[in-house]
Amino acid sequence: MDASCPFGPGTATFGSEVNSAVHSIPFVGENTCGLRSTRPPTYVLVTPARNEAAFIEETIRSVIAQTVRPLRWVIVSDGSTDATDEIVKRYVSEHPWIELLRMPERKDRHFAGKVHAFNAGYARMQDLPYDVIGNLDADITFESGYFELLLSKFATDANLGVAGTPFCEGGFQYDYRFTNVEHVSGACQLFRRRCFEAIGGYTPIKAGGIDLVAVTTARMKGWRTRTFLERTCLHHRKTQSGGYGGLRRTFKSGYHDYLMGVHPVWQFSRSIYQMGRKPVLIGGGLLLGGFVWAALTRAERPVSDDFVAFRHREQRRLLRRILRRFLPRRRMPRAMAAEPPRCL
Repeated sequence: MDASCPFGPGTATFGSEVNSAVHSIPFVGENTCGLRSTRPPTYVLVTPARNEAAFIEETIRSVIAQTVRPLRWVIVSDGSTDATDEIVKRYVSEHPWIELLRMPERKDRHFAGKVHAFNAGYARMQDLPYDVIGNLDADITFESGYFELLLSKFATDANLGVAGTPFCEGGFQYDYRFTNVEHVSGACQLFRRRCFEAIGGYTPIKAGGIDLVAVTTARMKGWRTRTFLERTCLHHRKTQSGGYGGLRRTFKSGYHDYLMGVHPVWQFSRSIYQMGRKPVLIGGGLLLGGFVWAALTRAERPVSDDFVAFRHREQRRLLRRILRRFLPRRRMPRAMAAEPPRCL
């Protein structure tokens, strides 16, 4: 395993500590009568899966191995044509809290379809008294105390609406010196139930960005969202790739950044940063080029003006924070600093 990826058997040593946190701290929330709840937080999971036979079994094993299991886990087979359904069925027969829901095949492929699949699984949870709902990809794995740790965060922070961890893919992981820890990756997002209901769930956007819109909307409504760096999950389906296809995706990523309301100064700074990574200059140039092309062609954004304005404010604030951290500060000579101001 890549040494830069902080995941492995040696890290699964926190179970008893987090278990104590989850079960000894009353859940910060309200019950159906509006009274303070004193029970530990409970959670459910939904996993939209489309032709995930290569990876889903390891994901299932990771969830089964959790020290705190979900009340229910609905795996929604989104028209899969491979062995995804057969693999899930083997575990459904042994674990009654796992459910397989089959969706009809569809020819069109877009991100809105994933939302429709998630909503089908979400509808199966309405009769359960859960506190937290998770959207879990079918191609990730994690250690046994993963959900226990995240539940402990909800148990101690009444304003925490969305939580998750970084993901590691082939040794790659975002540099959180420059990445906003308030964003939670779509690989695994846990929502406090009241938060998820307040934002109206996921928005079915064909172009993608459904996880970004959900997390940002939660902050717009006053919830705290956080990626906790103590743990990580492994993403097994490769998305970072080189060659022509990778360059085309980089251009499309810049185009998509415009659609999602990224501030121009933030995009310029991000592109400059990416120019120092392989492919040197080209990647950052394409990222900026895609953004500029979307702006020049006045590409229609699938998000509101309020959403864009909110993102702009956040990114300006984050950019100032980064600059203060990394730019050298000018220090006044001690004699000058000690001199009192003069009255003119």
